[in-house]
Amino acid sequence: MTQFYKKCDKYLRMGEATLLKKTGLYPYFHQITGEQNPVVQMDDNKVIMLGSNNYLGMTSHPKVKEAAQQAIEEFGVGTTGSRLLNGTMNIHVELEERLAKFFGTEDCLVFSTGMQANLGAISAMLSEKDEWVLSDQQNHASIIDGIKLGRMDRSNKKIYNHNDMEDLERCLQEIPKDKGLIVTDGVFSMEGDIVKLDELADLAEDYGAGIYIDDAHAVGVIGPYGRGTAAHFDLVDKVGITMGTFSKSFATIGGYIAGSKAVCNWLKHKARSFIFSASPPPANCATVLAILDIIEKDETLRKNVLSVAHKMREELIDIGYNVGDSSSAIIPLIVGERRRTMKFFKELFNHKPIGIFSNPVVYPATPKGRALMRTSYIATMTDETVNDAIHIFEDVGKKMKIL
Repeated sequence: MTQFYKKCDKYLRMGEATLLKKTGLYPYFHQITGEQNPVVQMDDNKVIMLGSNNYLGMTSHPKVKEAAQQAIEEFGVGTTGSRLLNGTMNIHVELEERLAKFFGTEDCLVFSTGMQANLGAISAMLSEKDEWVLSDQQNHASIIDGIKLGRMDRSNKKIYNHNDMEDLERCLQEIPKDKGLIVTDGVFSMEGDIVKLDELADLAEDYGAGIYIDDAHAVGVIGPYGRGTAAHFDLVDKVGITMGTFSKSFATIGGYIAGSKAVCNWLKHKARSFIFSASPPPANCATVLAILDIIEKDETLRKNVLSVAHKMREELIDIGYNVGDSSSAIIPLIVGERRRTMKFFKELFNHKPIGIFSNPVVYPATPKGRALMRTSYIATMTDETVNDAIHIFEDVGKKMKIL
């Protein structure tokens, strides 16, 4: 057996996943039966879904499903090719034009996934040896990997302390002016806090740096009509590149880059994950278009999800949880120790007559010693469901002596 297969065999026999399964603490790959609504059937458990990114509850919206079905009838189920070759349909172009208008940018480019958008865009922007990148300590894995694929000198990377503008300025002072690209999440995906974009934009202007924002967890939730972080701070003209995904508020799969015509044209011809991937299926595009039709006219769902999250945050604080600096639809319950966090997940999931599904997050997705339970909320949650969730968190927290 070669080394490649030996490591896989060893991991199967004694890797962390296997050990967690043996102790009954493995938290992954539970099967959902039916639509992903605020309450779902998962394995044999009825659970409140607090582990989804379906912020606006659009995965089961009748108009959205109808639009996807109609697109299949008109365009078929797939494209079988990249955008560069045979994979560009008029619905892709229509979606890019609508998204550019929605975000107030000159242009937009649609990718097949959000991960591919970050991998392709960041690596393509960091294409010269003398370019620099400055990245927040808690940026998403897709940003980290996109930076690794960049062609700048390996030493031309600065990681600044999370949302620490003083540390960012220190890093900017150490690099050549006009050579840096600041890359940050808009809403940070694990703890739900928002980047200090007003301060960051001032620093970028002072030091001649570009701004790249991953708005995956912001769009649909923050900013007027859910237009995201730059709109939230009224700084759309200061942000050169905004990346986002369709797998959260837009309820399907895909990704995009919004920016100038020059940036989008560069990525069309330089981003390898765009050039060498089949384009998104037409039904995905129709799904996003239908959701844009809804949220451009009505802020009810956006306000609902923030209201639900606000109530949960206040109640969780009142009963004694540490929820960090969350101010979005994501609320962390900071536990600390890795194994205790896994047990917390199990106790919540198995609570009767109804449990909670949420996401245990451990190192390296969080700093060591800061393992947490990531909870996220849906606009269509009822008061009854919210109250049930609060009572379950209180029961389990006391039982495990977290509270």
